[in-house]
Amino acid sequence: MKRRQFISGLAGAGLTIGHGGASAQTAAEDVSKTLRDVWAAWREAHTEGAGRVIDNRQGRASHSEGQAYGMLLAVRLGDRRTFERIETWTRVNLAIRADSLMAWRWLPDEPVRVPDINNATDGDLFRAWALLQAAERFNAPEHLDTAAAIVSDIVDRCVVERANGTPLLLPGADGFLTDAGFIFNPSYCMPRALEDLAAAFDAPVLNRVARASVALAGTLAESGPLPDWVEVTDGEVRPAEGFSFDSGYEAMRVPLYYVWSGLENHPAVRRYAIAQQAVGRGRAATVIGRPGGDILETSAEAGYRSLAALAGCVSNRNTGSGMLPFEASQSYYPATLQLFAMLAQIEGAPRCIPI
Repeated sequence: MKRRQFISGLAGAGLTIGHGGASAQTAAEDVSKTLRDVWAAWREAHTEGAGRVIDNRQGRASHSEGQAYGMLLAVRLGDRRTFERIETWTRVNLAIRADSLMAWRWLPDEPVRVPDINNATDGDLFRAWALLQAAERFNAPEHLDTAAAIVSDIVDRCVVERANGTPLLLPGADGFLTDAGFIFNPSYCMPRALEDLAAAFDAPVLNRVARASVALAGTLAESGPLPDWVEVTDGEVRPAEGFSFDSGYEAMRVPLYYVWSGLENHPAVRRYAIAQQAVGRGRAATVIGRPGGDILETSAEAGYRSLAALAGCVSNRNTGSGMLPFEASQSYYPATLQLFAMLAQIEGAPRCIPI
């Protein structure tokens, strides 16, 4: 099948931006208009002209996650020029492995700018998802081949089965198997991205990964907000030696992704919202202890507070959330999460749009 025919097939199957069939393009354009100024502020603050997304709290490094997030935001907000710049920089500087996955980090001030070529699977997942959407929205079928190759390598190199046969994502292709099992990060699994890629590239195992990840997150939520990392063994899921078991900067993405994926009633969202209720006005919890739920760190940055507001709105079934205006001065990570939260609110929980 020719690639342009394939794009037409995606639209016919409803695999379009916003999951809206014939009206999806109009909906996407409406989102672009709504968030145009926010996107311009994010782009100005956190990217270089050549397409490098900069994490200003990590030594101005760039990483596969940030590049992929930037690509997704650009396509979601209709900015093809920025999308192509970010993808080109990513392809030249991070897509340097023998397979189609990316090295996870690029360091601007080191003589060897990519000292570790291991991948981070969430970055690859989001890049493939962004490329798939760009192929449709920008009528750019050339991006489908790259997305398909990434999906194939994720399936081949980054999917591992539990003893019961259910598949989950490894955080990277190398280094995450243990003597007893493997290391797992719940926030690396974005259900909507997995499902869209599974449908587009005939990769049903990714649907199984999405279901298994959501189920495991439900089990973990029984004892508190989701942890950043766990070790999955044949008999149990337990803290992973050398990794954070708190609910911190990794795990806070899970409720965001679940609301965006139409899973606002998932217990992980509720647990996160309940934990945030213990924090005073003007701040949000950024690290929550497990299993007791003690608040270990907080932040006043708008991005973190917006995640808490979104989770609180959907969990309490409110109309209108306390989502804050976008703050361009905040650092890369909360700024990106805030823009994602705005998209998730529009696309997954429109009743929570501030009144």
